Amino acid sequence: MKMTKSALYAELAEKCGKSRKEVAELMDALVEVAYRETKSHGEFSLPGLGKMVKKHREARQGRNPATGESIQIPAKTVLKFRVAKAAKEAIL
Repeated sequence: MKMTKSALYAELAEKCGKSRKEVAELMDALVEVAYRETKSHGEFSLPGLGKMVKKHREARQGRNPATGESIQIPAKTVLKFRVAKAAKEAIL
């Protein structure tokens, strides 16, 4: 079973000797900083876990898989998360 947000906060609070409220405030602040940095600088790195990167995709030709019809896919900005090498090695 996957870990819930509440369970994550409880485990972090226990490991750090902090209250769940303090952990929740820290996590909220971390998320806020990650969003702001990614939006303004194009990337945010969380050492040991990975990097959130904002990337521009150019317009391109695509194909509707149901009809085979050629379609134009518009340009857009996408968000990607690149997993750190240390995380890959620890998990895999």
